[in-house]
Amino acid sequence: MDQLTGFQRDLLYVIAGMDRPSGQEILDDINSYIDQPVTHGRLYPNLDTLVEHDLVEKGQLDRRTNYYALTPKGRRELEDRQQWVNRYVDAPQS
Repeated sequence: MDQLTGFQRDLLYVIAGMDRPSGQEILDDINSYIDQPVTHGRLYPNLDTLVEHDLVEKGQLDRRTNYYALTPKGRRELEDRQQWVNRYVDAPQS
């Protein structure tokens, strides 16, 4: 997971929070969070990278629409990352 960009990690969180979202649904959600609009040209190569790393599964909803879902490896990696983040976010202030 440490080889991923921050944007790719954000995509994993979006996918984890949805039920087999299409690329367009992911794009709409991420654009509601990020200040600069994300284009299709940025989104889909990053989704393909997540598929190549076996973190995300890509399947077909219909002839024109793909869905994306976390693989078991992707879920484990995301949970490990979240535990690591929580160690610092939830840490008592000194």
